[in-house]
Amino acid sequence: MSENRSWVGPSAPERLALLRSAKSIAIVGASDKPSRASYFVATYLLSSSPYKVYFVNPVAKEILGQPVYASLADLPETPDIVDVFRRHDDLPTVLEEAKAVGAKTLWLQLGSWHEDVAREAEAAGMNVVMDRCVKIEHARFHGGLNLAGFNTGVISSKRQLTA
Repeated sequence: MSENRSWVGPSAPERLALLRSAKSIAIVGASDKPSRASYFVATYLLSSSPYKVYFVNPVAKEILGQPVYASLADLPETPDIVDVFRRHDDLPTVLEEAKAVGAKTLWLQLGSWHEDVAREAEAAGMNVVMDRCVKIEHARFHGGLNLAGFNTGVISSKRQLTA
């Protein structure tokens, strides 16, 4: 992964617009292991978002009671967002699959940055988000970060409810 970052991603209002316009999200590299970030994201998306969520993993058969698809091409519809939890070297292949099915947005998770993939996706007319978590971004825009254990830095005079 290159430390020299020159690509500039979408602004917060642009990311919000991407999330608002999306109806479906495919999680590529979804895991059935609760310790994995993709599992945490999947749990949140299924319980706290309006999206139709698809899981893509060539090995797993079921995650969180949902069917798992071997590839993006096997999904019953074209996902609006392809949320990627894969190794850096796998990203060009995931991009090719996302382009082939006509996905609108390639979203690379926290810690994932691949400028060549970003430029190629944009050249193909896709939106790209890198090094950001769909779950965190959705919660940020919908007021749920504090519920997820994040210190949002919001200072309020409202009395906090205690259990």
